[in-house]
Amino acid sequence: MKLAEALNQRADLQKRIAQLKERLSNNVKVQEGDQPAENPEDLFSELSNSLKELETMIVRINKTNQETRWNGKTLTEMIAAKDVLSMHLSTLRSVLDAANVRSDRYSRNEIKFVRTIDVNLLQKRVDDLSRDLRELDSRLQQANWMTDLL
Repeated sequence: MKLAEALNQRADLQKRIAQLKERLSNNVKVQEGDQPAENPEDLFSELSNSLKELETMIVRINKTNQETRWNGKTLTEMIAAKDVLSMHLSTLRSVLDAANVRSDRYSRNEIKFVRTIDVNLLQKRVDDLSRDLRELDSRLQQANWMTDLL
């Protein structure tokens, strides 16, 4: 199995567990005299099996990410770089949004706000980092589809 397939399976397991949680919540309490739509014990059993399967999948994915090198870096290092780059971009975009907020003045007596940064320069930096993130994500996706799960 390829790493990308395992990542898809992990996502499916996480969705199934969330659905089981909701189904359990809907079936653990019913009006006196009624029967639950599904047997809670069966749902608990399915939940337990899904959680064990998820744990195994996470361990295998993490081991694969830690031991697989791609272009001189482990996949774990590439994922960390992607996460930090995404956080950096999110922060810069928020700053850019704040700098672009217009504050209309209705008279000369109102406070005038001025920008303290070069918006064009910051936008170029955001554009460059966005490109870097797309390229890094592409390399990660390529590695995921080429790497066998350990």
